[in-house]
Amino acid sequence: MEITLLIKSIMGLIAILALLMFLFFYSSASKKNKKIDTKTPKKTIKPREAVPDLQTLRMIIKNKKTKTKELKKSLDLVLKYYGNIHKKLGVRVHPDFDVYMEILFTICRHPHTNKNIIVDFDKELGRLNPDYKAEINDAITKGLNSRGA
Repeated sequence: MEITLLIKSIMGLIAILALLMFLFFYSSASKKNKKIDTKTPKKTIKPREAVPDLQTLRMIIKNKKTKTKELKKSLDLVLKYYGNIHKKLGVRVHPDFDVYMEILFTICRHPHTNKNIIVDFDKELGRLNPDYKAEINDAITKGLNSRGA
């Protein structure tokens, strides 16, 4: 007799669960239909400026034929969209800093660079990442020393 009562109780709970699930899905489906019906037409939104990826900007900077204005524009975009370097890992620099170090070396050795481009990029990158100031200065020094006379 106890097994019969147990089976009837389980069947009753399953029936109640099925009813609750039906009500839940039915009510959520009707809410979706109401949202679609009361939806107002969207306003036209101006397309946003496409954000160039860091790899593309690095290729522009590495290209020895890149002119001074294009080099400056690419460096400004790097600072605008990718200027913040991840926090240091204790005393060690974050592995992503290698990308910025490579950019610093490249602009120091680029044939169409000038002191203003190097100094402006150095100042702005140092301002955005004060924890990396010493590493940025070291990279600039090594890049300038590697140029040769």
